[in-house]
Amino acid sequence: MTIKNPFSGLFDIKKTSLPWIFFVSRRFAKVDRKGGSAVTSTLASLGICFGVMTLITVISVMNGFQHSFIDVIMEVSSYHIRVEGAGPDSAVPADKFEEFCSEEKLIKSFTPFYEAESLVVGKTGKEAAAMIKALPPEVCELDAGFKAQVTMIAGSFDISEENSIVIGSDLSRKTGARLGSEINLYALSGGSDVDLFSSDRIFKVTGIFHTGYADINSAFAFISDSDGKKYFGKSAKCIYGIKLTDIEQDGKEIARIASKFPSLKAESWKMFNRSFFGALQVEKNMLMVLVFLIFVVVAINIFNGMRRMVYERREEISVLTAFGGRPSAIQSIFVMQGFLTGVAGAVPGAALGLFLSINMESVFILLSKLSYYATLFSAMLLNPANGEFVRENPMFLLYATIPPKIILHEVVMITLFGICSSLLAAFLASRGILKMTVVEVMRDE
Repeated sequence: MTIKNPFSGLFDIKKTSLPWIFFVSRRFAKVDRKGGSAVTSTLASLGICFGVMTLITVISVMNGFQHSFIDVIMEVSSYHIRVEGAGPDSAVPADKFEEFCSEEKLIKSFTPFYEAESLVVGKTGKEAAAMIKALPPEVCELDAGFKAQVTMIAGSFDISEENSIVIGSDLSRKTGARLGSEINLYALSGGSDVDLFSSDRIFKVTGIFHTGYADINSAFAFISDSDGKKYFGKSAKCIYGIKLTDIEQDGKEIARIASKFPSLKAESWKMFNRSFFGALQVEKNMLMVLVFLIFVVVAINIFNGMRRMVYERREEISVLTAFGGRPSAIQSIFVMQGFLTGVAGAVPGAALGLFLSINMESVFILLSKLSYYATLFSAMLLNPANGEFVRENPMFLLYATIPPKIILHEVVMITLFGICSSLLAAFLASRGILKMTVVEVMRDE
C-alpha cells in the first residue's frame, strides 16, 4: 500500500525549490518558541538599517563637500586640461591651436592665460602671497563655468582698464585692500627682463570676488592678459585652460592634442591636482572603513544569533533530514533567513539615507535648533544668568549650506554590502548543519 505525502502539493524537499526554502525560513522566523532568535534577527535588521542609512548620508555629505571644492578648482584654477607651448614664438601658432579647439566636439571652452606668483602689498603695508592670473577681459563671456563659480561681493569683474585687478575676499582682508584701493605687486616671479622687486606695479582694485574654496579666496587675483604680458616678461608662458563636456574624457582629448601637436605639453586635471585629490580620496576611504565597521559588528551579531538558532532548531532539522532533506537544502533555509534579515535592514536603510541626504539642509537646521534649546534649557536650570549668552552652533548652519551629492553606484554598493554581510554571516553560521546527523540529535534528546 502506497501512502501519499500530504505535503507533496506544497513543496518537495528533494527538489530544494526556492518556494520551499522561503516557506520554511519564514516559518522558522514566525514560530519561535523561545523568542531569542526573533529578537536577535530584529536587532540585526535594525543594525544594518542604521548602518546603511548612516553610511549613505555621510558619503553623500562628503561627496557634496568635496565636489564644492573640486568644481571651484576645475572652473577657476586648474581647468580640465592645461596646454603649454602654443604662441607667437612657438612652432604652433596660437590661432592654429584655437582653431583646433573650436572644432573639437569634446572641448566646451578654452581660455588663454598667464600666471605668476607675487607678494601683494596694500597701502597700509599689509602683505600676502598671491597667484596672479592674467586673463582675457571677456573671460566671463568665454567661460560660463568660471563666471558661475566667481561670485562678486564688491564691484564687478572688470579688468579691461590698464592696471586694474580683481582680488579674492580673503586676500582683500589680508592686505586691507577695498574696492577702489591701490595695491602693489611688490615681488613678482617672471623672466630675466622683469624686476623681482618693484614699487611701480600699482594696480587699482575694481572688484572683490568670493568662491566656495578658501584657498582661492585668499591667494588669487586676476588682471588682464595685456598687463600680464607687460609685467610677467617676454619669457612668460601662455597656457590654455581647456574645459571638456565630459571630464572623464581628458585622456582621450590629450591623446588627440598630442597626435595633432606633438610639441605641445598637455596636462590633465588628475595629474595637476593629484596631491589634493589624493588626500580627499584617502579621507573618503578612511571614513568608509570606519563606518563599515558597523556592518562587521552586525555581521558578528547575526553569526552568533544564527548559530543559536541552528542549535535551537536541531529537532526540526533532524525531522527534515529524516524526510529526505539534503543538508545543503536545509542549510539554504538559514541562508535565506540571513538574506531576508539583510534585505529587511538594507532596503529601509537606503530609503532613509536617501531621504536624509535630500533633506540635509532641513536636518542640520533642526539639529541646530535642538542643540540650541537643549543648551538653553540646561543653562536656565543651572544658571539663568547665562541664558542670554547661549547661541546656535554655527557649524550646523555651515553644514546646512553644503549641497549633498548622491552617487547612484555608491548607494547600490552600500546597500548590497549590507545584504551581503548578513548573507555571509548566515552561511558561515549554518555550516554546522552539514555535520549534524539524525542519530546525534535523537540521542541528545
